[in-house]
Parts: sequence; C-alpha cells; structure tokens
Amino acid sequence: MDLRHTRRLFVPDRLKAGTPLTLAAEPAHRLIHVLRMREGDIIRLFNGHDGEFAASVTNLSKKEVALRVEEALRPQENGPDVWLCCAPIKKIHFDTMLEKATELGVSEIQPILTQRTQIRDVNGDRAYLLCREAAEQSERLAVPAIGAPVTLDDMVSVFPPDRALIVCAEWGNADPIWDALQQPALRAFSKAAILTGPEGGLTADELETLRHRPHTFFVRLGPRILRADTAALAALVCWQAIQGDWKTIG
Repeated sequence: MDLRHTRRLFVPDRLKAGTPLTLAAEPAHRLIHVLRMREGDIIRLFNGHDGEFAASVTNLSKKEVALRVEEALRPQENGPDVWLCCAPIKKIHFDTMLEKATELGVSEIQPILTQRTQIRDVNGDRAYLLCREAAEQSERLAVPAIGAPVTLDDMVSVFPPDRALIVCAEWGNADPIWDALQQPALRAFSKAAILTGPEGGLTADELETLRHRPHTFFVRLGPRILRADTAALAALVCWQAIQGDWKTIG
C-alpha cells in the first residue's frame, strides 16, 4: 500500500501494530479540525521512538477520537546528531529558522543569550509546535528537542566534550566551512553543534572565550555577511551535504 501522500501526525503514545489508541485533546483537535480526517481514513503516526505506523480512524465524536494502529511502515531512524545553538532573533525570522532547521534534520535546538542578543525570551511551547509541524510535513520520525534559553557562558561550561562545536564567525581567524567540515580533526566527531550569533554577530570577547574551548572549530560562510537565520541554515546545509545524511536516498 502506497501511503506516501497520506497525512502524518505526531503522537506521544507508544505505537504497536494491532493496538487501539485514543488521542489526547490536542492531537484529536488537529486530526479533526486541521487534518480534517473522517472515520475510515488512514493516517501515518510517529512518536520519535517506535518508528512510523499506519493507523485507521475508528471513531470520531465530541468525547473521543479513536484509532487502530495497523502496520509498521518504517523503523525508527533519527539521522545525524547535530544541534543548532542559536541566538533568538526577531519572531518572523526565528520562526523560519526553527521550521527550516527541523526540515534540515537537527536533533536539538538550543537558544543562546549573547551580549548582543536583543530578543531574550523564547516561547518554548510555540517553538515546539512549529518544529513538530515541520517534522510532520518533512517526513521526519522525530521532533527536535527545544532547550530553554541559556547564556553563552553557561552553555560553554556544560558543553559535552564528545561533541564538536562549529562556530560561524563573520570575521577573524576562521576556515571556509567547506574546508573545515572535511578536516580529519572535525570528521573524527560523530556529534556536532553549530553555533550562530544574533543580529550584529558575536563580540570579540565571546569569540575569544570560544577559542579557548577544546574541540571548537571556527568557520566562515563565504564572502557575504549573512543574516542570522540565513547563516544558521547555510551552515546546516553544508553539514548535511558533507557529513550528514544527504548521501542517502529516503
């Protein structure tokens, strides 16, 4: 059965073929009012753990939306483990960055508060909803985690030593990203994080702090100064092309 064009829905429930499933209020609302499903329709479900399953809608009422989980369609595969550590920016651009970063396969998005960060608050629930919808539409099997905003110093102090940190620098000593991502020292890491600053970029003091951290790589994104959201997505595109899963066919 070809279900490639069947609608998809993220659910928090465990998924197993042959089991009934009653949706909670929020996914039930989306199934009825956003996806406009009817009894007997087939929908694809995923939860970030069990893979993707086909399910049939067995009951739609004001009191209950019930499904029957049918066959397993895909095993769980989460792809490369790459984070995006980014300073919050203006809402319309930050929303785009969240959505497109999800489409590009990030496993976690960590908002970073820097000296020049003007937007200090992040609505975590809204950010998660944007990422969840992007995951549903882009055929992902997991929704990226969304961290609470932290200062750059706090992030550096707890950053895991087994993850490479790739800093997008507008100036100073930095390698072209295409060259940096192919260096043996960077390719030795199976996990990475891409760090982008706010409008105005990172300060000289912040860059100097980062230079003292081990396993940190500074990259340039070409001859032009990119807007913060463009820089984040450009870096992720380069990562996926060189070190990520773009070498496979879905």
